Amino acid sequence: MNIENFISDAVRRSVEALYGPLADEQLQIQKTRREFEGDYTLVTFPLLRRSRKSPEATATEIGEHMRANVPEIVSFNVVKGFLNLSLDGAFWAARFAELASDERFGEAPSTGRTVMIEYSSPNTNKPLHLGHIRNNLLGYSVAQILKANGHNVIKANLVNDRGIHICKSMLAWKLYGNGETPASSGMKGDHLVGKYYVEFDKHYKAQIKELVAAGQSEEEAKKNAPVMREAQEMLRKWEAKDPEVYGLWETMNGWVYEGFDVTYKALGVDFDKVYYESQTYLLGKSLVEEGLAKGVFYRRDDNSVWIDLTGDGLDEKLLLRGDGTSVYMTQDLGTAFRRFEDNKLDDMIYVVGNEQNYHFQVLKLVLKKLGYAEWSDHITHLSYGMVELPEGKMKSREGTVVDADDLIADMVRTAREMSAELGKLDGCSEEEAEAVSAMVGLGALKYFILKVDPKKTMLFDPRESIDFNGNTGPFIQYTHARIRSILRKAGEAGIDFGGAASAALLPEEVALVKSLTEYPSVVASAGENFAPSIIGAYVYELAKTFNGYYHDHSILKEEDAEVRRMRLQLAAQVARIIRKGMALLGIDVPERM
Repeated sequence: MNIENFISDAVRRSVEALYGPLADEQLQIQKTRREFEGDYTLVTFPLLRRSRKSPEATATEIGEHMRANVPEIVSFNVVKGFLNLSLDGAFWAARFAELASDERFGEAPSTGRTVMIEYSSPNTNKPLHLGHIRNNLLGYSVAQILKANGHNVIKANLVNDRGIHICKSMLAWKLYGNGETPASSGMKGDHLVGKYYVEFDKHYKAQIKELVAAGQSEEEAKKNAPVMREAQEMLRKWEAKDPEVYGLWETMNGWVYEGFDVTYKALGVDFDKVYYESQTYLLGKSLVEEGLAKGVFYRRDDNSVWIDLTGDGLDEKLLLRGDGTSVYMTQDLGTAFRRFEDNKLDDMIYVVGNEQNYHFQVLKLVLKKLGYAEWSDHITHLSYGMVELPEGKMKSREGTVVDADDLIADMVRTAREMSAELGKLDGCSEEEAEAVSAMVGLGALKYFILKVDPKKTMLFDPRESIDFNGNTGPFIQYTHARIRSILRKAGEAGIDFGGAASAALLPEEVALVKSLTEYPSVVASAGENFAPSIIGAYVYELAKTFNGYYHDHSILKEEDAEVRRMRLQLAAQVARIIRKGMALLGIDVPERM
């Protein structure tokens, strides 16, 4: 049963019985706020011109009619013009039986829509860092949530494997690397290449300093620094498919991909399709030529290609450099075209940080001006805030980022130490302890990041995230493990808790059932808003409510067999929904802890 529809229909029948047909008028019904008694609330103010009575009198009249004619309404109360309706225990017991028997509870039927969600989008000149972790976790979780909402979801990664930044690492390795490889250095390939990106910046800054000392302005020095000129020449050679440059590019990118795969596996994220900018930028160039032919773009004297968006409240945007090399916008046009053509997408979602808000405004507008409005109107930029540390912002060029691999290892190590101190690994084999530590460490990291609204800049504190109390992943994971322990003990004691439970529900049990029945609407809301934080808040409240209930009520030691049966079933469903909700966040929950 859809509870919202049931309440809406029941209220409509009573209102129409009292005041006549409502035609297309919408009733304002919402869940009762926690500080008031009731399950659902009717806002009566829009009905006053029909009732010709005060808000309080109107609410009371409707409430009395519903209590007399809707058996499921056990009581009501009026707060000004708000009618709070309470459903009886039998109603909630029936809903509990429904959800317990529905194996796909919380999973919507197919919508027939195909949605691609792009996340990760790393550059092949450095390893993944904390900012990438937020991107990957957010993208993967939104993909899982959209799947649960019935969409056909394609998880995509666009690898930024070409451009001047890639050439910087390549040139630095060529100039200063002495043939160093991942095998000879013992470093992961992405870390090794990142080392030379930092090395390039060090030499570049030194050369700028020398040129400024020799009399050049800083702007001139930045353009004239020998390593920058060499990097730009390397990019031109790459686009011309120079064998030596192209061979080095393939080798170093290969090192990076091997390193990325290790990190992705550790994070528990994956992709259905991987696109490479090196394979789409030429298509982007052809779209630029198309735009020139249509008069959408124009060419300047230096041979660069631009679009004038000042009439749309933006500015002029470069699409192709004077030397013929492409920019990000060029390749993003090509990639968007390829995706919509190949996959017949209904929607395309880009998970990219908020510093690129303007870029996506331009991308959508340029596509529309090229005649691809149907695609442009179905592009969403899932913009998220940056991750900051207590020490401040990260800078990859200076080598001051928080490396993803190091952070993952630290989280798992800290989880092991804290779990052992609290005795949560007692009785575990070494293999079990390792598995639980990895699950808790990654769960702490993922939950801490995903519980924050995507739009907000967040401060990540590793120590705060691994806590078995409060709004954390480990608290929720431990709640699940606690419930599974209760159910195991019931099995070991030969307690059968299958079949229908006839015991009446206490108010605290009704509260848990109500929370469980809200899961589908929570998943729907998270999908509509692309917000895993909505799932996180819900699962935390469910775990917290259960822990309070468990503290006050015996389950295994309950002497009444029917009450015990119902409580074990209730505990089992709480664990099930915790597990389903956490899975949408990409978080595993342990069976024991």
